[in-house]
Amino acid sequence: MTKRLVIFISGSGTNFQAILDAIAYRQLDSEVVLVVSNRKAAYGLIRAEAAGIPTLYAPLKPYLEDGRGREAYDRDLAGKIKSYQPDLIILAGWMHILSVTFLNQFPKAVINLHPALPGTFAGTEAIQRTFEAYQRGEVTHGGCMVHYVVPEVDAGPVIAEVIVPIETNDTLEIFETRLHNAEHRLIVEATHKALAGK
Repeated sequence: MTKRLVIFISGSGTNFQAILDAIAYRQLDSEVVLVVSNRKAAYGLIRAEAAGIPTLYAPLKPYLEDGRGREAYDRDLAGKIKSYQPDLIILAGWMHILSVTFLNQFPKAVINLHPALPGTFAGTEAIQRTFEAYQRGEVTHGGCMVHYVVPEVDAGPVIAEVIVPIETNDTLEIFETRLHNAEHRLIVEATHKALAGK
C-alpha cells in the first residue's frame, strides 16, 4: 500500500529530490502529498510545484511578532498537516525545532536528517563544526544520520547513519559535497526503514 509522505524543507530541497527520484525508480512505494517550507524563497517549493505536489508556506515570524508564539504555530501547523493524513513526516533540511505540541500529534511519525553522527555536533552548522574539529585533530571523520524527532535537538532514536570520510586535502566545500551525496542515499534508506517499521 502506497505510503503518504509530507516533506519539510527550508532550502534547495536536494534531499526532497532524492526521495522523489527514489519514488520514480520504485525504490520507495510512497507518494509525497505535501511539501512544507518556512521560507518563501526555498527552491524546494519550485521543485515541488514542478512535480505537481501541493506546497505550504508556513512562516513562524508572524506568530512571534503578534505574540501568539511558537506553541500556537506548532499547533496550527499540525492541524494543517493532519488533513493530509501522512504516514511519515520527513524533516529534510527543515531549520526549525518542532515542540511537543506538534510532535504529540504524530507519534513516531516524524524523522529528521542531520549532517552529523549520533551524539556529535547537534544543532546548526554541523558540517562546518565537524570540519573544524577535524582540522583541530579532534575527529577523524564526519557523517550523517536520520533519527526519530524528540523535543531534544538531534537526540532521538537513530534509524540509519553513515560515516563520511574527510580526506587530508579536503576543503570545507569538498567535504560538504561528499556529505550531501551521502545524505541523499541515507534519507531514502531511512525512509524505507521507518515506513517498514510502521
